[in-house]
Amino acid sequence: MITRIWRGITLKEKADDYLRHLRDTGLKHYSETPGNRGVTVLRRNQGEHCEIVLISHWESMEAVRAFAGENPEKSVYYPEDEHYLLQMEPLVRLYDVDEHYGTGIGRRSDKA
Repeated sequence: MITRIWRGITLKEKADDYLRHLRDTGLKHYSETPGNRGVTVLRRNQGEHCEIVLISHWESMEAVRAFAGENPEKSVYYPEDEHYLLQMEPLVRLYDVDEHYGTGIGRRSDKA
């Protein structure tokens, strides 16, 4: 399994609107992509800014590519994102999930 982490920063006053926008764009796109195993949306207010982090889980790198394209480490943006985001980070972070404890996400089966 692969975990993909994206981060964006918006003005605190635009955060609710941006999260609504994300539900109609990126989060919808995640859920419609075969191989997506779910996403966690994190939000942290810092003064006048709001940091939003999307932690998505994928069955494989092929599934990540189905969402992100041939360069899976490149951030995916939508036309109105620039209205909300203070900067457009070009890259995401990708991790192989070594182990996960809890519900909803299984452990890697090929662990030695």
